[in-house]
Amino acid sequence: MPDPSGTAASEALEHALARRFAARYAVSVSSGTAALQTALAAAGIGDGDEVLVPAVTVPMTVAAVVAVRARPVFVDAPPDGFGMDPDDLRAKAGPRTRAILPVHLFGRTDGLDDLLQLAEQLGVLVIEDACQAQGTRTRGRYAGTAGAIGCFSLKDGKILSCGEGGYLLTDDANLAARAAAYRTHYLAPAPGIAPGSRLGHNFRLAQPLAALAHHNLAGFTAGLARRRQQHDRLLDRIAATPGLDVIPPPPGANGYSPLWHVTLRNPRRFAERLARQGVHNSVGTFGLAAAPEQPWSAGLAPHRCPNAATVLDRLLAVVLSVTHTDDNLDTIANTIDREARAWR
Repeated sequence: MPDPSGTAASEALEHALARRFAARYAVSVSSGTAALQTALAAAGIGDGDEVLVPAVTVPMTVAAVVAVRARPVFVDAPPDGFGMDPDDLRAKAGPRTRAILPVHLFGRTDGLDDLLQLAEQLGVLVIEDACQAQGTRTRGRYAGTAGAIGCFSLKDGKILSCGEGGYLLTDDANLAARAAAYRTHYLAPAPGIAPGSRLGHNFRLAQPLAALAHHNLAGFTAGLARRRQQHDRLLDRIAATPGLDVIPPPPGANGYSPLWHVTLRNPRRFAERLARQGVHNSVGTFGLAAAPEQPWSAGLAPHRCPNAATVLDRLLAVVLSVTHTDDNLDTIANTIDREARAWR
């Protein structure tokens, strides 16, 4: 018989996700952005609170913080890499700081161990944006399970996808219950919150999408191996290309996107040139730049983050897809090599 609550597919997916990624609880939601907003709300973050966010991030992360009426505080990158610079983080933490929100762009968890230690010293939560880091492991733990709660996307292009959707992972029963209540207008009970006593959202994952995600989860191991193979193939094919210095992935990374420092003149224009030639990349195609430099951050009174600006202005991050065949990857490699040599 059909489940009268209409949530059988979501519940099956959640049990499978928790098992697969070694978490106690999973909560499915309608998107990765919804996962972030739900996590913040479940943690009680709201008016007047501050959340430390890396300057190397995407607008969706910031939008979730603003949606719960908290203030994002941008933390600069380290001088020689990604993540959040510990010294800048300490300087920007204050009495209103409630959480650190690392963003594992490109499947990397740079500096996560340091952030966990800093969060413990500051007495704040770590909420991980692991939307691009499905399958990445750091010291034996999956990305998204090291902090209090981890947030993921199921949008097309992710290693596990169903077209649109998201989920959260946590070991905290209270956070899981509050997240489940928030995603359905607080109609579900949660510790200390009476049903219907607060305003929430309709962030439920549609049941056909939940069923599709559950089906696709069975192929996740193979998909993860394929993404790493794609990543390594592209690096190998342009290893001798002038003007591109490989940024090697840390151990355990999922290979979400291969990265290079561009040493050619006008590297951002070079990335834009590649995008016009069909090589989709984060900087040239999507305009990725340090958050304080983005027009959408103007009303947030951000401090400049020069290290993040420098890293992203010199970055080539090629967007990979499950649909890319080896021939497609070789065409991408040939295009990058040709354009780099011509640019010089």
